[in-house]
Amino acid sequence: MQRRTFIRATTATAATLAAPMLRAQTLPGGPIRIIVGFAPGGGTDILARVIAQKLGVMWNIPVLVENKAGAAGMIAAEYAARQPGDGNTLLMAHINSHAIAPALMSHVNYNVERDFSPIVLVGVTPNLLICNEQQSARTVKDLVELCKKNPGRISFGSAGNGSAQHLALEMFKLAAKVDAIHVPYKGSGPMLTDLIGGQINYSFDTMTAATPHVKSGKAIAVAQTRQKRAKGHPNVPTMAESGFPGFEATTWYGLVGPGQLPKAMARRMNEDINKVLLMPDVAEKFEQYGAEDGGGSSEKFGDFIKVEAKKWAKVVKDAGVKADA
Repeated sequence: MQRRTFIRATTATAATLAAPMLRAQTLPGGPIRIIVGFAPGGGTDILARVIAQKLGVMWNIPVLVENKAGAAGMIAAEYAARQPGDGNTLLMAHINSHAIAPALMSHVNYNVERDFSPIVLVGVTPNLLICNEQQSARTVKDLVELCKKNPGRISFGSAGNGSAQHLALEMFKLAAKVDAIHVPYKGSGPMLTDLIGGQINYSFDTMTAATPHVKSGKAIAVAQTRQKRAKGHPNVPTMAESGFPGFEATTWYGLVGPGQLPKAMARRMNEDINKVLLMPDVAEKFEQYGAEDGGGSSEKFGDFIKVEAKKWAKVVKDAGVKADA
């Protein structure tokens, strides 16, 4: 009897000691890098840094953000796709790199389904149609009139050729039947600097990146591009409310790993990032930036990417958008 009790107690003790070890094995053994395909200060960068800080504390492992800007996020995606599947390198996937680029670019050196392992959707944001203080047209109606009176002369900045902001502009041009100048940048950060400085007039920028400048009064919010108003900007009308029913052009972000990322590691990361997204201070910050509807399973995020890819492939085809437009 005593021997059986001893064996049971020893087994229970071993299981208790092994549990943390098994959980630790589902995390990388060293520092983790989250690759961001845009310049510091943009929407993707801001959300990645919030997540990285929380995960670093939770996992007791350095979690660093590394910016590899250019080609609307494709440079970062190509880099991340080539990394070992050990979990030490993750990518802040973006609508540009994972839904738009495959339909828009003739040469994409990665396959979204084969080369990446979805972890979790971080958030979906509207774009904000914004302008600088020098612009007199501060409603969608007035902007349309301004563009019609000045064809090909009103400038709109974006985070790069083929970016979500670029396609939002192209949708607007088609819907409003106007012509305007597209000015691409290597991310929202440098674009916003020029917008505020008066070098360009308008932008359909991510709400995440634009919000601090709108709140400070340096940029003026004209409209937002989701069917519903974001909680963080309840007084900014949607494009649908401004005379363009059905107009919806969102930006989304999510974490993915290389294609060979172990399923157990992806599942552990998914569980912990879902916990991070529920933290009150994180939820509050994301709400301020208009990032909503994040979280859920890895499988849900994978399905979401497929739906978005089909949607934007149709938009690219129907609008005749070219990567160098």
